[in-house]
Amino acid sequence: MSAIVIDTNIISFYLREDRHVIDNIEKALIAGDELIIAPIAYYEIRRGLVAVNSVKRLIKFEHLCEVFPVGKLDNAILDIAADIYVELKGKGSLINDADILIAAFCKQHGFTLVTNNIKHFESISGLPLLNWAQS
Repeated sequence: MSAIVIDTNIISFYLREDRHVIDNIEKALIAGDELIIAPIAYYEIRRGLVAVNSVKRLIKFEHLCEVFPVGKLDNAILDIAADIYVELKGKGSLINDADILIAAFCKQHGFTLVTNNIKHFESISGLPLLNWAQS
């Protein structure tokens, strides 16, 4: 059993009823894994759905948030995010702040991140990654 954080793009695939993502979520639940929605992913998905007035998907997303907890940000996570920023800047491979915050959330708690943007996160040391959007 492990804790798995769902990134924004994986939630988008789920909302579009992508079979690979749904199958992987089901497998994780059967294995007893804990699924968590990244707090920044919650914000990114919600703002996008509200902006385009996608009521159906917003309801589906709200249901998902009732089933899986949404993580919380705190100062320790923000401190880790600052460290990640410095690390990536030093490597010349900066990514956007939202992704840095998602990675910091995962690192703080020792969670695995599920994302379809492996390239965005692979330069971050000590961050376990999975891609559920591919078979």
